[in-house]
Amino acid sequence: MLAIRLAKVACVAAVALYMSLVAFNNITDYWTNFTFVAHVLDMDQISPQSDIRWRAITSPVLHHAGYVLIIATEICIAGLTAAGAAAMARGLRAKAAAFQQSKSLAIIGLALGFLLYEGGFIAVGGEWFGMWQSQSWDGVPSAFRFVVTMLAVLIFISMKDDELA
Repeated sequence: MLAIRLAKVACVAAVALYMSLVAFNNITDYWTNFTFVAHVLDMDQISPQSDIRWRAITSPVLHHAGYVLIIATEICIAGLTAAGAAAMARGLRAKAAAFQQSKSLAIIGLALGFLLYEGGFIAVGGEWFGMWQSQSWDGVPSAFRFVVTMLAVLIFISMKDDELA
């Protein structure tokens, strides 16, 4: 059904738009989210009694390196999902197998997005650096929203498509 294919293209395009805006905001308002990354890595907002504070990374150079890596990954996700949406749009009326193949870049971009937010923010930031313990700098709920969105779109577009009538 063409409507399902259009919905898949639109969902991937929406993720591409969102990730483009996230990356753009992180570049143009660098210091706001850099402060977030620095506090998470410094672990200065978690309980002073926490036994995991030895994991803190207090080097500003490493804070910048980590933040730049996050931004670079967001740019890759935006690019891959935008290119994936375009490829899917070009193959909209193609045979089912060809349309399925056109999803490759989108699938890679969505998987990378899932890995950034689940692996980077929830696992590393949330658990390793104890971000969940911070009242001010807990990004786990926001990261979870990204994870669920990426995963839902990834599952939706990965579903096989029937031949068009």
